[in-house]
Amino acid sequence: MIKASKFHEEGYNCAESIIKAYNEEYNKDIPVKIGTGLGGGCGIGSLCGAMNAANIIIGFEKGREDASEENIGKPYVQAAMIELNKKYESFLCSDIRIDKQHCDKIIDFAYENLIQTLNRDVLANNKEEK
Repeated sequence: MIKASKFHEEGYNCAESIIKAYNEEYNKDIPVKIGTGLGGGCGIGSLCGAMNAANIIIGFEKGREDASEENIGKPYVQAAMIELNKKYESFLCSDIRIDKQHCDKIIDFAYENLIQTLNRDVLANNKEEK
């Protein structure tokens, strides 16, 4: 598995790094510029940019093209967000970074969490919980 933080070290922001890593590892062509405004919690310490980019990728892979289709992407995003909250007890960049967490660690966690979530049968787990 690629270390997404490698792209952060090259100058990409956290969100761009997630997209860039996914594109390289899975031979996709998601525009990296989608993540440009998401870094640093959308520039204001809000929703973690790395996680935000991961959610965009989940939408790319599991999303729907038409409103008549079942929205299977949402449970995947929920599962990924739950794991982020378990790890850092927040979704907000400003909260996660307050403990001096280095962005590279957060980026790598968000990327690993993304890949694990995409590879899980979230829908089966979601049905069992209901």
